[in-house]
Amino acid sequence: MPKLMAVIVALATASLCASCATVTGGTTEQFQIVSDPPGAEARTSMGLVCTTPCTLQVGRKDEFTVTISKAGYQPAQIPVSTKVNTGGGAAFADALTGAGPDHYPNPVEVDLVPLKPTRARPRKPSPQAKEVPPLYRRWEGDDRA
Repeated sequence: MPKLMAVIVALATASLCASCATVTGGTTEQFQIVSDPPGAEARTSMGLVCTTPCTLQVGRKDEFTVTISKAGYQPAQIPVSTKVNTGGGAAFADALTGAGPDHYPNPVEVDLVPLKPTRARPRKPSPQAKEVPPLYRRWEGDDRA
């Protein structure tokens, strides 16, 4: 009987630890995206879209790519992976429930690079009527024909 009680106590303790870890960690995570300049479109490979700066709710196990774009700037792609949170018994319980991994990098911070301006071809001057000086002027008393 004492062995049965020990097993029951151990199971109850494990159950409480697992539920506490899930409550504190949860199975989703707030994921932030920041860009300089702000106002860029951020699109994840999972189909989530927002305008920077923004926060998205993502599953802790999800790995994805964020593409950040804005007119006049080169787009940037950032891969986002998960990293297991190591921190004792609660971390073990989180790993069992799916509440353990954290996203890296979080927040995603991107400095967008301006596109290089294209060189415009120099314009040819538009043809204008030129005043042509007279080659011969007739003067009074000028005998030239």
